[in-house]
Amino acid sequence: MNYSEIKNCDIANGPGVRVTLFVSGCTHHCEGCFNEMTWDFAYGMPFDEEVEERMLAYLEPAYIAGLTLLGGEPMEYGNWQVLLPFLKKVRERYPEKNIWCYTGYRFEEDIMERFCGQWTEMKEFLGCIDVLVDGEFILAQKDISLQFRGSRNQRIILVQESLKCGETVLWRE
Repeated sequence: MNYSEIKNCDIANGPGVRVTLFVSGCTHHCEGCFNEMTWDFAYGMPFDEEVEERMLAYLEPAYIAGLTLLGGEPMEYGNWQVLLPFLKKVRERYPEKNIWCYTGYRFEEDIMERFCGQWTEMKEFLGCIDVLVDGEFILAQKDISLQFRGSRNQRIILVQESLKCGETVLWRE
């Protein structure tokens, strides 16, 4: 997996100060995407152990609330497969920090039904995610007044609560 950028003090992609990883590779190709260059899976630099260690160090300060994954598309098969071992390290080392993930895939149809049906490890990946912002960016529904989203169709989902009760539980601002 490649990544395009790491921000070690991001305040736009989740609550508090965050470490943000922009992965490369996306098949959605949303019209008006703010990060078109990350559609290419070969764009950027390799996500290797050195990068993982650097990110783990960025997460250490107490003022860092958590980690955010976006891109590109973290839920593309090749991306989440690489991210899963890293997320396990984050959970082990920083259990108090939260993990947010942005995806163009829909939680119920794509992730829970299709992905979890195809790949048993997807449930393990979801077990590492606290909050999922789902849905493709839709230019006609763009709304700059929304917190942590780009278009009105996108939802902020509390993943662990949703998994426990078997229904989608939305985050309330």
